[in-house]
Amino acid sequence: MIAQTRISVWPSDRLAEARAVVADVARHSDHLIGLACNVLVAHGETAAERKNARVLLLVIDARRPVRRAQREDGDRRITR
Repeated sequence: MIAQTRISVWPSDRLAEARAVVADVARHSDHLIGLACNVLVAHGETAAERKNARVLLLVIDARRPVRRAQREDGDRRITR
């Protein structure tokens, strides 16, 4: 059996998808935008890209309705 070296394209594919979601936030759900931002925060190529993703996460979080945010935050406190 011959061992083959294989370079994974997974990270670059996920980064490309995350960038596409962030580039067109008007067409995507807040949940999907949050996932994309988390990918960019963790794996973004530049400090500016990671910073912009963190800022967008704050904006998305601020868009949550107050009642839903309180309920979700209350659930987190109970489970911790």
